[in-house]
Amino acid sequence: MMNADYKPCLTALQRCLEACNVCYHASLKEEKAMMMCIELDRECADICSYTINTMQRSSKFVQQILVVCAEICDACGTECNSYDQQHCKDCAKACFECAEECRKLLA
Repeated sequence: MMNADYKPCLTALQRCLEACNVCYHASLKEEKAMMMCIELDRECADICSYTINTMQRSSKFVQQILVVCAEICDACGTECNSYDQQHCKDCAKACFECAEECRKLLA
């Protein structure tokens, strides 16, 4: 059975995954200057998806994966926050909230 304490983090992971995917697709249509944003959106969405999967199956590696997930979310949030587009601002907010929820489970 999945740990009930995971629920807030799972919700934040899902929001972050969705926000990164929206930002990723919108950024593809914009300038090449956003290449790092695009790359980090993809990395972040992927690690959020993987983290959700590991938490749902109660993997013994959840703690290590949460550390990596929080680091990638922070990097993506920082990059997205440097742009003025609303999808980037929304993504940055979701990334920072996700990193925070991941770290709460590590405490």
